[in-house]
Amino acid sequence: MTSVLWLRRDLRRRDHPALLAARDAAGDGDLVVAFVVDPRLWAGGGSVRRAWLAANLRALDESLDGNLTLLHGNPRAVVPELAKRVGASSVHVTRETTPVGRFRDEVVAERLGGSGIEWVETGTPYAVGPGIVVNGSGDPYKVFTPFSKAWRAHGWPDPAPTPRSLPLRHARNDADATAALDAALSSSDLPELPEAGEEAALRRWRSWRDGGLDGYSDDRNRPDLDGTSRLSTYLKLGVLHPRTLLADLAGERGKGAHVFESELAWREFYADVLWHQPRTAWEDLRTEMGRMRYDEPQDAIEAWKSGHTGYPIVDAGMRQLLAEGWMHNRVRMITASFLTKDLHVWWPLGARHFLEHLLDGDIASNNHGWQWVAGTGTDASPYFRVFNPVTQGMRFDPDGAYVRRWVPELAHLAGKAAHEPWEHDDGYAHGYPQRIVDHAAERVEALERLEATKG
Repeated sequence: MTSVLWLRRDLRRRDHPALLAARDAAGDGDLVVAFVVDPRLWAGGGSVRRAWLAANLRALDESLDGNLTLLHGNPRAVVPELAKRVGASSVHVTRETTPVGRFRDEVVAERLGGSGIEWVETGTPYAVGPGIVVNGSGDPYKVFTPFSKAWRAHGWPDPAPTPRSLPLRHARNDADATAALDAALSSSDLPELPEAGEEAALRRWRSWRDGGLDGYSDDRNRPDLDGTSRLSTYLKLGVLHPRTLLADLAGERGKGAHVFESELAWREFYADVLWHQPRTAWEDLRTEMGRMRYDEPQDAIEAWKSGHTGYPIVDAGMRQLLAEGWMHNRVRMITASFLTKDLHVWWPLGARHFLEHLLDGDIASNNHGWQWVAGTGTDASPYFRVFNPVTQGMRFDPDGAYVRRWVPELAHLAGKAAHEPWEHDDGYAHGYPQRIVDHAAERVEALERLEATKG
């Protein structure tokens, strides 16, 4: 008997319930582990995102002794074709939770069923699958704090055991898939990527847990410090499962561990919101905000994308995004607020830009994070909260080190002076641009537009 494991957001061997289910279904037969390079999704990400995925697929293939089968094409056709070709009795997956993924899987399952091949979903990319945590009335939570309390009270299973051996069978790679990975990894404009693969992810986690967890609650908002775990890039592709991290935190009682657990809860909360409200992938959760008036200032948008707005903390963040495929979360909020409140641009434009470049770009966390800042999503951040990019920079990058690292035109300004080049005679001596808008005036404009929605 042969079974197929179709991987998507679960590129690992450890703590992998769907892998165990596929192995058990194979019995004394064969297990084919496959990944499909979907050209539509492949083209939707930038070169850094494609390279990161390719690197982790190569690392996974090595951990499977070269037995990862790479396919190319529309999964709706490719997966059923593979299952028939290898004589599979079942196809196993980790349950998908995004709107596009859920619809795709329904089609694939139906086509497999028509051929007498069983479709089996086991586990999710989350510690607690979206849709499970509900309030006393059976309704989903709309606010994070009560969700997080219920999420903790619900608990999560222990990590799944790691299989000692697997009856792996390689089913021939598609040449187009192999070529896509080769091209992604040989791109000429790539930054230095994090080390790929499950073993590297676990090393990063253990190193940071032992050296950074205690200070996490104080350092996590400081982009000038290495105060975050940077595990989001691994969680995005399922190279690590959050359940693995939570199990390691079970004996920790410090404030850092509690705050880190809360950050994992935010990820699960946003996935839950998207599960119940699929339209919010690209629409405002708060429908009344649809009356808001927005602008499309193309020159200003391009200045924001390239990091030339004249506001140092904003520009540092946007340049880090382009250079590394990553941005500190505090700076993500600052840059998002600048686009939506200072430039008055509807959040999906920024969300798409982030998803194109971020290694950890996840549609639930990214797009609902944007709505949180824009004030059109979950209610923790109302629209009238407008981040001041200057005071935010001074508070969270107090010595200007983060700005000087990413904005070399300001490297000559010491300390907090890097946040206000307009206050110094030589502030613009090295070509840094003037401010494209006046923040104080645009804050007033943003509040006036909010009031207009209430009429």
